[in-house]
This record gives sequence, C-alpha cells and structure tokens, in this order.
Amino acid sequence: NVAETPAGFKASLDKNDGYVFYYPFGWEEIVVKGQDVVYKDVIEPLESVSVNIVKTEKTDIHDFGPPDKLSKTLVEKFLTSPSQKTQVIEAKERETDGKPYYTFEFLAKDKTYTRHALAAVTVANGKFYALVTGANERRWNKMRDRLHSVVDSFRLLEY
Repeated sequence: NVAETPAGFKASLDKNDGYVFYYPFGWEEIVVKGQDVVYKDVIEPLESVSVNIVKTEKTDIHDFGPPDKLSKTLVEKFLTSPSQKTQVIEAKERETDGKPYYTFEFLAKDKTYTRHALAAVTVANGKFYALVTGANERRWNKMRDRLHSVVDSFRLLEY
C-alpha cells in the first residue's frame, strides 16, 4: 500500500511494469538510457536507486541458481563497469507476498571511489527485475538504514 510510505521517503509506483519501491525524500528522478527509472541525490551522485527490466525465458528467480552465484554474476558482468574491482558481501533470499526475491550487498571499487550497494532481483511475467541502490563508501554508515529500506520496499504489484 503506497499510503504506508515511511517518513522521509516517497513511493515510486510503476503500474505499467508492475512494481513499487520507496526512495529517500530529496532524491530527484533523472533519465538514464537503458534504465526503467532512476532517482539520484543531487549533491551526492553515488547515492541513487535504479530499476532495470529485461526479458527472460525463465519463470522463477531460482532458475538462475542460488543467491550467492547469481549475485556474483550480476555484480561482475552487469551492475558494475569492467574497470571496477567488485566484492559481494552478502547474498540472501527473502519472500514478499509469496514471491521470492534475492537481495545482496556489494562493493564496486573504482580508482577514485568505492560504491557500497544493495540490490534486489526477481522474475515475473517473462521479465527479470533488478533494483540497485547505493552510496559512496564514505557515506555508507550514514545511508545504510535508508538504503536497506529502499531495497526491502521493492516489490512487484501482482504476477
């Protein structure tokens, strides 16, 4: 229910693609080619959330293997640039409305910064959904709880 948006957050509801999540108040929507939606902090550009949707033949997130294996592949091949050093910190499964989601935490180290990120992925209706949020490592302790709220709020509306 969008009416239950927590204090300090706004809801991003996409009825066409069938998902909802919360993002911190003050982040602004920007257009990024290839992404379904992106919200970003205007002052801290590494603080953002994006949703990406790709078609898939698979019908269930489990078809991609266990959370640790899938998170490693996604982080290394799709969620970071080849120049970044990556590390998956944790990968687990959660269930929301009877639907399985994989969530994981990872680091992406570049020459000048490290992005500390969280992601949630699931499969429905012939689509693979991926929400990714994160912050600069130096702001992780300040942002951690808010970013966990973003990732935990991500859910499909119906399937």
